[in-house]
Amino acid sequence: MFFLKELPTRMMIEGYVKATGTGSTDGVEQALSMMRSASQLVRLLDAYFANHNLSQLKFLVLVVIDREPETDSLRQSEINQRLDVSKPVLHRTVSSMLSAGLLVRTQDNEDSRAHQLALTDAGKTALRAMLPDYFKIITEFMEGER
Repeated sequence: MFFLKELPTRMMIEGYVKATGTGSTDGVEQALSMMRSASQLVRLLDAYFANHNLSQLKFLVLVVIDREPETDSLRQSEINQRLDVSKPVLHRTVSSMLSAGLLVRTQDNEDSRAHQLALTDAGKTALRAMLPDYFKIITEFMEGER
């Protein structure tokens, strides 16, 4: 049954590859499959984060700050560079996390115009509590993909 469902998609891809003279059927088919899998995993993780009153972006902000080996805080611009999200989106996210008590903002010692963001004890606790099931979801998903 799986083969029959996939056959029209493969034929469609072959038709587009032939019509455009660009790409390979196998490569496009593999990329579309990867995109579908990624979308399914993102939906699973989004549901997990929602159950913990977080978003994927908030979780990633916690991770990015926590994983820094030589410091326990970062400037918002440094977080922005690591996550590659728009400044307005990150600003709203950080504001929400400050209000929720997950982050604390302190004056930057090197630049009086800048601030450092660090995890609060609540932020550290939330991250530690979420990591095991986060990795479990990813592991189980990847094992199911084989």
